[in-house]
Amino acid sequence: MAASEELYTKCARVWIPDVEEVWKSAELTKDYKSGDVSLQLMLEDGKNIEHKLDPKTKNLPYLRNPDILVGENDLTALSYLHEPAVLHNLKVRFIDSKLIYTYCGIVLVAINPYETLPIYGTDIINAYSGQNMGDMDPHIFAVAEEAYKQMARDERNQSIIVSGESGAGKTVSAKYAMRYFATVSGSASEANVEEKVLASNPIMEAIGNAKTTRNDNSSRFGKYIEIGFDNRYRIIGANMRTYLLEKSRVVFQADEERNYHIFYQLCASAHLPEFKALKLSSANDFLYTRQGRSPVIDGVDDTKELCTTRNAFSLLGINESYQMGLFQVLAAILHLGNVEIKDRDADSSVIPPNNRHLMAFCELVGVTYQDMSQWLCHRKLKTATETYIKPLPRLQATNARDALSKHIYAKLFNWIVEHVNKALVTNVKQHSFIGVLDIYGFETFEINSFEQFCINYANEKLQQQFNMHVFKLEQEEYMKEQIPWTLIDFYDNQPCINLIEAKMGILDLLDEECRMPKGSDDSWAQKLYNTHLKTCSLFEKPRMSNRAFIIQHFADKVEYQCDGFLEKNKDTVNEEQINVMKASKFNLLVELFQDEEKATSPTGQVQGTGGRTRLSIKPDKSRDTSSKEHKKTVGCQFRNSLQKLMDTLNATTPHYVRCIKPNDFKLAFSFDPKRAVQQLRACGVLETIRISAAGFPSRWTYQEFFSRYRVLMKQKDVLADKKLTCKNVLEKLVQDQDKYQFGKTKIFFRAGQVAYLEKLRADKLRAACIRIQKTIRCWLARKKYLRKRSAAITIQRFTRGYQARCLAKFLRRTQAATIIQKYQRMYVERKRYKQKQAAALAMQTILRAYMARQKYQALLREHKAVIIQKHIRGWLARCWYKRCLEAIVYLQCCIRRMRAKRELKKLKIEARSVEHFKKLNKGMENKIMQLQRKIDEQSKENRLVNERLVGLESSYTVESERMRGELNRLRGVEEDAKNKANQVSSLLEELERLKKELSATQQEKKTIEDWAQSYRDEMEKMVAELKHQNGLLKKEKDDLNRLIQEQSQQMTEKMTRAIAEETQQLETDLNEERSRYQNLLSEHLRLEEKYDDLKEEMALSSNVSKPGHRRTDSTHSSNESEYTYNSEYAELEDGTRGREDVTRGIDTSLTLKLQKRVTELEQDKQLLRNELENREEQLQRASAMARGAELEYESLKRQELESENKKLKHDLEEMRKSLLGNAATGAGAPGSPAYKVLLEQLNASCEELEVRKEEVLILRSQLVSQKEAMHHKETMTEPSVYKDDVSKLKDDEVKQAYVGLKDTNRSAAPDLHKLNEDGELWLVNQGLKETIRLLEHQLQTQRRTYDNEVESLRSELQNVKEENNRQQQLLAQNLQLPPEARIEASLQHEITRLTNENLDLMEQLEKQDRTIRKLKKQLKVYSKRIGEMGAGQTEGQTSPGQMVDEPIHPVNIPRREKDFQGMLEYKKEDEMKLVKNLILELKPRGVAVNLIPGLPAYILFMCLRHADYVNDDQKVRTLLTSTINSIKKILKKRGDDFETVSFWLANTCRFLHCLKQYSGDEQFMKHNTSRQNEHCLSNFDLAEYRQVISDLAIQIYQQLIKCMENILQPMIVSGMLEHETIQGVSGVKPTGLRKRTSSIADEGTYTLDSILRQLSAFHSTMCQHGTDPELIKQVVKQQFYIIGAVTLNNLLLRKDMCSWSKGMQIRYNVSQLEEWLRDKGLMTCGAKETLEPLIQAAQLLQVKKKTDEDAEAICSMCHALTTAQIVKVLNLYTPVNEFEERVSVAFIRTIQTRLRDRCESPQLLMDTKMIYPVTFPFNPSCLALETIQIPSSLNLAFLTRV
Repeated sequence: MAASEELYTKCARVWIPDVEEVWKSAELTKDYKSGDVSLQLMLEDGKNIEHKLDPKTKNLPYLRNPDILVGENDLTALSYLHEPAVLHNLKVRFIDSKLIYTYCGIVLVAINPYETLPIYGTDIINAYSGQNMGDMDPHIFAVAEEAYKQMARDERNQSIIVSGESGAGKTVSAKYAMRYFATVSGSASEANVEEKVLASNPIMEAIGNAKTTRNDNSSRFGKYIEIGFDNRYRIIGANMRTYLLEKSRVVFQADEERNYHIFYQLCASAHLPEFKALKLSSANDFLYTRQGRSPVIDGVDDTKELCTTRNAFSLLGINESYQMGLFQVLAAILHLGNVEIKDRDADSSVIPPNNRHLMAFCELVGVTYQDMSQWLCHRKLKTATETYIKPLPRLQATNARDALSKHIYAKLFNWIVEHVNKALVTNVKQHSFIGVLDIYGFETFEINSFEQFCINYANEKLQQQFNMHVFKLEQEEYMKEQIPWTLIDFYDNQPCINLIEAKMGILDLLDEECRMPKGSDDSWAQKLYNTHLKTCSLFEKPRMSNRAFIIQHFADKVEYQCDGFLEKNKDTVNEEQINVMKASKFNLLVELFQDEEKATSPTGQVQGTGGRTRLSIKPDKSRDTSSKEHKKTVGCQFRNSLQKLMDTLNATTPHYVRCIKPNDFKLAFSFDPKRAVQQLRACGVLETIRISAAGFPSRWTYQEFFSRYRVLMKQKDVLADKKLTCKNVLEKLVQDQDKYQFGKTKIFFRAGQVAYLEKLRADKLRAACIRIQKTIRCWLARKKYLRKRSAAITIQRFTRGYQARCLAKFLRRTQAATIIQKYQRMYVERKRYKQKQAAALAMQTILRAYMARQKYQALLREHKAVIIQKHIRGWLARCWYKRCLEAIVYLQCCIRRMRAKRELKKLKIEARSVEHFKKLNKGMENKIMQLQRKIDEQSKENRLVNERLVGLESSYTVESERMRGELNRLRGVEEDAKNKANQVSSLLEELERLKKELSATQQEKKTIEDWAQSYRDEMEKMVAELKHQNGLLKKEKDDLNRLIQEQSQQMTEKMTRAIAEETQQLETDLNEERSRYQNLLSEHLRLEEKYDDLKEEMALSSNVSKPGHRRTDSTHSSNESEYTYNSEYAELEDGTRGREDVTRGIDTSLTLKLQKRVTELEQDKQLLRNELENREEQLQRASAMARGAELEYESLKRQELESENKKLKHDLEEMRKSLLGNAATGAGAPGSPAYKVLLEQLNASCEELEVRKEEVLILRSQLVSQKEAMHHKETMTEPSVYKDDVSKLKDDEVKQAYVGLKDTNRSAAPDLHKLNEDGELWLVNQGLKETIRLLEHQLQTQRRTYDNEVESLRSELQNVKEENNRQQQLLAQNLQLPPEARIEASLQHEITRLTNENLDLMEQLEKQDRTIRKLKKQLKVYSKRIGEMGAGQTEGQTSPGQMVDEPIHPVNIPRREKDFQGMLEYKKEDEMKLVKNLILELKPRGVAVNLIPGLPAYILFMCLRHADYVNDDQKVRTLLTSTINSIKKILKKRGDDFETVSFWLANTCRFLHCLKQYSGDEQFMKHNTSRQNEHCLSNFDLAEYRQVISDLAIQIYQQLIKCMENILQPMIVSGMLEHETIQGVSGVKPTGLRKRTSSIADEGTYTLDSILRQLSAFHSTMCQHGTDPELIKQVVKQQFYIIGAVTLNNLLLRKDMCSWSKGMQIRYNVSQLEEWLRDKGLMTCGAKETLEPLIQAAQLLQVKKKTDEDAEAICSMCHALTTAQIVKVLNLYTPVNEFEERVSVAFIRTIQTRLRDRCESPQLLMDTKMIYPVTFPFNPSCLALETIQIPSSLNLAFLTRV
């Protein structure tokens, strides 16, 4: 079963097989019980499945490792060692963490990222150099370092075996390994062997690498490079062996593949002039380069690659002529491939005459066209008696041509390899070597042929060697720990190897078949079937084929096709073609074929070499050249060379690198599990895992086990003996004794036991966490409840009180508000009532009047309407009556007429009728009678009626007359009414018109009012705008004034800023130059040391010495002075004037080369020194220019102010004139007496101002002249200018004193011997000198005073400028006033200004008068002193102011006591004794403890002062030279002693400061006391020696830093990273075979306290030696930079250190370092800032890393880290416990996106070798030289105090 059944519980995670992903993760949803036939699982996507167990084996699926073990550096650290765990761990590291290297026991697994990674720089090499293999993250450099270290430690040769598929990265890995050796070891000579070793790579890649479908730079051969080392383990040479060159690629390439790179490089460079003769063109024009149809590789410039190849050829000593010869041969191969062979008939072929490519081929290789064309199409057959020439068919001729091309290329390849080896070999004896094997991995394709057979055969051999080595290491480990050894069953592939190489094996049968006359692939296959099919289980026959066979290799079964095996094994070439090549006139081609043997086949027949013949073997030089009958087959040669390789590997200690190809599409960081598993099985990684898992793969030391699983122990279980404690606890935890074993130093566990212990530990921690959480939450909840309760009570108390107060206040306010409301409402209502009453009365009055008027108008209208209606109605009635009457009459007439007509008709009818007449006649009479009566009655009535009518007519006539009159009257009335109606209508029309006019008028009025309103608004708006514009103009004016001021200020600030920026830039450039200069000094020192070493070796090997010469010329370079000192030291010690010289016993050319190099470095040093001086001069000049520019700017501003004042005055004058011209009456008006008085006062003030200005100008000119005169006096050294100096003085006494003083100084030296009989004159002279110095000091004081005055004048100018600005502001204000007020205000301001200015000028004038009087008094006093002190000498001599015959009066000169002047005198012969006692034999510890700091420097300077005092330049030069060289000698002898280096750094700096302090330069003298200034050097300027001593101090400083670094380096990683300063925070994770350094502090391990103690020791030592505080700060800053850089670099290269707990440890350690800085008072030295990257890395480990806000916080926090460093830390972040979470890939990509715009270096690691440029700030000493006492312990009694 895969593991213990009790581990298969619910939530346990397992691996199950999958078709796509190979292995898939799942989680148990139900506990497994023994006997179950299936498992209930849930996949990661949430799908539930049932996993059936194998009914036969009942094997449970593999368990997954805990999450904290995922991503481990070593696969053997995994608790469960099986295939899915290995695959998952590699995938997590490769995809999530972007880590391509992983350990698997002794194997380094390298996955090709298909992307350039920044992990191979020199900084990474330096980081891995000297480290243990398990202490750093997996890397090819770690394997190389392990090999290099074991070679040096075990005195045993090493091998690095790099294997893998094509495209897996083998060549690159091997190249990086060689680069590591070249960088770390260096070379033993100046021949740059390491560069040559690296230069062989581009050559071999050009001729042996090609593009394939799997790899753009695939090695098509195997190589084994032996890098040789001498006894000091420096590279002395190398040797290369090659295997299996793929020759068939020269003539054939598959699709998407290329030929060898060199062909395409030549074609791409065909346009170059030197390649014109090759007659090349594009690669598409040649058959051998266009078959793959992919002539270009993306991102590769073949032209540049050829330049690289040619440079590599030149570096390896292959000159241009040989290179062109090689290119000729390569071009000839391309032309040969283009030779077209045509059919002549079925059995013969021919080449057309004058074939262009064949002619080019013959021309390039120097053969005849006829011979070449002949033997390309024919072959020679030999019999016992005759020789026949037989034509070849076209196909065979083409194959023969291709075979020749392959053969030529193979010869060329071997020739290049041979010459590369010659270039890499040296005459130095090889002590040991490291071999790098870059060989192909196991291959299996759809069609496998002879090439795959040989490759897999080689891998079988390598796998056997690998298995034996792994087995051996396991056995040694168990025996070392005294574990009972049980035989581990592992796969032994010896049967497979025997099947291939044993007698009657596959290779043996193949060679036998090749020797048969009619051998064929089919017959060979039958022999294989007959021999091995029944006897060997590893050999099988395919079911469907008789021309193939199957071999069961260690990795997989492979089916090989027999076609082509025989031909490829023979590898034959036409002999006649070879003879033509040998007869070439081209020397290089002849050299290639000079050892050529007959290439005949065993049968004597030459067959066409069709197919892809790939293999070529470098000829074995040891073979018997006399055996020409049978050539060794390819298989035989390969077997022999492979055996030699295995012998070499078995004689070395192997190191394994297995390269894995993650996918077949060359996608960056894309992982294909199927391909990966296939390669892991093939390369032996899984076999290593199986061997480890078979035993005890997990191993813990007792201390690590105790530290990790301390939580599982009870207090009573912990004993003093941790080993016994671990045993007791483990026996309780694990019941099965077979699951673990106790060794001497380690505990060994079976697979899965660590996971079980981790589960127990996690459960215990989880339970403890739950209990802690429970208690803490309870405590927090109760504490929170009590806080809330107390807060609630307090809040309630205050709230209730507040509410009560608020209620009382509310009640009071309510009552008051009610009263106020009552009276307010009453008042409002009363007022409202009165207003309403008054309004109602007014309204009623108006309404009643209006109603009355309306009523009156209505009555009036009604009355008038009634009258009108009466007359109208009467007229209408009459009209109606008449009309009715007429209508009635007319109607009656019409009716009557109608009736009459009817009656008449009726009568007519009746009359016609007889009967009618008869009837009518019957009653006619009656009727007539009746009618008669009626007529009579009617006539009576008619008479009555007529009478009545007559009466009526008369009455009617009267009435009609009356009515006619009335009608006339009515007609008149009607006319009047009509007229009135017409008038009414006209009035109505007029009224309508008037209404219209009124409405029009109202409209027009409204329009006019609107227009007026708009006009008023516009005018108001216009006025507002004008006011606004006026305000804007005023504001603009103010802005312009302010802008002028701001521009002036900005101009000043800009100039200041520009000067500051320029100064900053100059300082930066100066620091860069200083750093470059100091690096050059370091290189110069290294070369000097090397030169001294060579000179010592020459001296030791020399038996004859030549007499030397003594150097007497003056030199200032430290190098020359060292040579001078060496010669003098040898002379003084031996008592002779000769020194040893160079002998002929060693290489003179090397010495000359070193001397030339030293000279060049001296020149570079001088150039850099000059450049440094120029930079300093530029800095000073820039500051001077800045000062000059400032002064110029001030003068310009002053001129502007003056012109502005003039303009203002002019305006004032014009104003006055205008006022006087326009004077008006009135007391206060212009022209009035009061106004004239004001004008007179103003004029007087102006005149006074002009006078004061003239006085100021006079004073200023006097100051300038005095300053120039003083400067002239200070710089004067020649007597010829004495008279000029005298003429500048005005006082006679000063003149006499000055002339006497100059004459005395001039004549004192020649008369010294004549007059100095008793030494008194010398004393007088000394007194005069002291007086002169005092006077010069006083003059310097005056000069400083004058400088202060100039500064005050500048401030005055600034005040004037400010006043001008104020005036401008006042003028701007006045312009806003009315004209009268403006004039008065201007006058008042002008008067006030002039009055203040007058007062200021008077005050300044008084100051100047007082200063001048004071200076005159001082000059008089000094002149009197000079006259009194120089009287004795001036009277004895004739001065220009005395008569020639004036008598000389003797003067008594008093004697002065001889005081100690701070000088030490020594004799010439005591110089070496001085140097020896004071430098060479001085013990720094005694001097530092008992004497004053810097005492040797003071003593040396006091001796130097005396040599300067006596004006002995030879003594000065020899003393300085001896001092410099002695310091160099003692540092070379004891340069690794920090105390010695620190002591001499402090004394060298003190000596340098003394040279500056007492140099006489003003910039240094201003820091001295007057007594110290008296001790300044008087005769020699030692500025150049100061530079030499400064260079020496820089060299000592660099040596001090290196010494400190060597001491601190072993402590940093252990103390800052590995040691647990806070115990128990970080736990130890399970580790694999590559054990890491334990974080538990054992005896002898370094802790943080060790670092702090060492830093304190450094600091106290430097303080005791009197090192300058500024220099100590620079040293501490460099120390902290080294600590931070080394710690961060190791953090970036160690995955196990990137955790939350380690971040806490680092931050605590950094806080301790900061506390140390605080205790020492060094917080301002910049040391803390150097730790900022480390601090931010520690913070990065501790911050949250989930959301976008976290990403933003990280980006803003980690400004001192580069993007590469941030991403690296996030990728390496590893949880130590299950409670931590990993960083997601999406979060890392978010960080990368946010940091994309950063402009920074892509470098990952910090430069630990970087040294900050050092400066030596001037630090004058307050110690007086005359007070220094020399102790007797220094043995300097021969020094005399002067």
